[in-house]
Amino acid sequence: VPVSGHFSITLYTYPENWRAFKAQIAAQYSGARLKVASSAPAFTFGQTNRTPAFLNNFPLGKVPAFQGDDGFCLFESNAIAHYLSNEALRGSSPQAQSQVLQWVSFADAEIIPPASTWVFPTLGIMQFNKQATEQAKEEMKKVLSVLNHHLNTRTFLVGERVSLADISVACSMIWLYKQVLEPSFRQPFPNVTRWFQTCVNQPQFKTVLGEVKLCDKMAQFDPKKFSDMQPKKDGPSKKDAPPKKEKAGKEGGKPQEKKKKEAAPAEEEMDECEAALASEPKTKDPFAHLPKSAFVMDEFKRKYSNEDTLTVAVPHFWEHFDKEGYSIWYGEYKFPEELTMTFMSCNLIMGMFQRLDKLRKNGFASVILFGGNNDSSISGIWIFRGQDLAFTLSDDWQIDYESYAWRKLDPDSDETKTMVKEYFAWEGEFKHVGKPFNQGKCFK
Repeated sequence: VPVSGHFSITLYTYPENWRAFKAQIAAQYSGARLKVASSAPAFTFGQTNRTPAFLNNFPLGKVPAFQGDDGFCLFESNAIAHYLSNEALRGSSPQAQSQVLQWVSFADAEIIPPASTWVFPTLGIMQFNKQATEQAKEEMKKVLSVLNHHLNTRTFLVGERVSLADISVACSMIWLYKQVLEPSFRQPFPNVTRWFQTCVNQPQFKTVLGEVKLCDKMAQFDPKKFSDMQPKKDGPSKKDAPPKKEKAGKEGGKPQEKKKKEAAPAEEEMDECEAALASEPKTKDPFAHLPKSAFVMDEFKRKYSNEDTLTVAVPHFWEHFDKEGYSIWYGEYKFPEELTMTFMSCNLIMGMFQRLDKLRKNGFASVILFGGNNDSSISGIWIFRGQDLAFTLSDDWQIDYESYAWRKLDPDSDETKTMVKEYFAWEGEFKHVGKPFNQGKCFK
């Protein structure tokens, strides 16, 4: 049955979700009658997607999620966008279809990881790490160079008209262009900017995205904005109410609301887990039963994010680490034979981190993907408050941890000293791994 023949097909999402934009734009081209459920009463993120009925259809509880009038369900944004596309968007030949898939995968594997590292801190939803940000900028230059060369003689990525390749890649770059790709940075890549503006100004794109204004100045990390947003992790308060109301649709506002309004894009860029955390009521601290510790996790993280890892952060860690109040663990993914494409493995790691966001104040991890496509492994060093695995303290933290083998490390051993240094610095021999270090596939 052609997609355009469906009635009452529904896309569940939260407002301004760029991943959902892919499906919405595809539907504009194909003529699919798509109903977007992104607000009450049809859908309330953090509530509706946790109900038994929703989880029965979408076990991960993630959005965007798609349900047809015939009961057909899909999760993962690329699959949904593909289903809602027509033949012209998917590619009219096996070669074209493969090229479309190539660029869709390119967006996930090559654009999203460095874009998130660079952009999220500027939106106040992730701590700034100078080393990681500079690396992300260099990775983006390589990505833009590839795109610029490809688009030198082409209007669109595949064929002579818009395809799902253009939709996916353009959507993955929206926040790059809105936040950080200032004129001087994008100047060497004119073909990419020309292509991006061509795409977002197509009627089908504009219906979904509205006007997309390219940034005039590269946005920077604002510690105050980041600090202001942290209370939202524990649930909205009266203080937070005005910007949430404004975010829902009001424009303008009083002058004194300006500072709070500036934080709104961060809510828009929040992934599923961030949005859920923002909407949750306050819950009991899982670590309330533990005595206070002299080790200040935030102080270590500031050193790690803003100063040299080997000469400053690692020495600071060992100088202040409280082995009675905290424990060090080695975690290794138990099913490496199931790991295929590296971008999928990256998504696996990032998904776990996002679902563990409430551990931010009492935990730290540095996880690395070793190897390459169809031959890789995942392992990392984790620091937790207390002497037990922290995952068992909350039902919300138990989704992923059983997929890993855990070993508690002796903080006084030479092995632990070496592993902490290597995993924190993302460099070393990693003798216990047996696979090459995959530069750029590191997570913390």
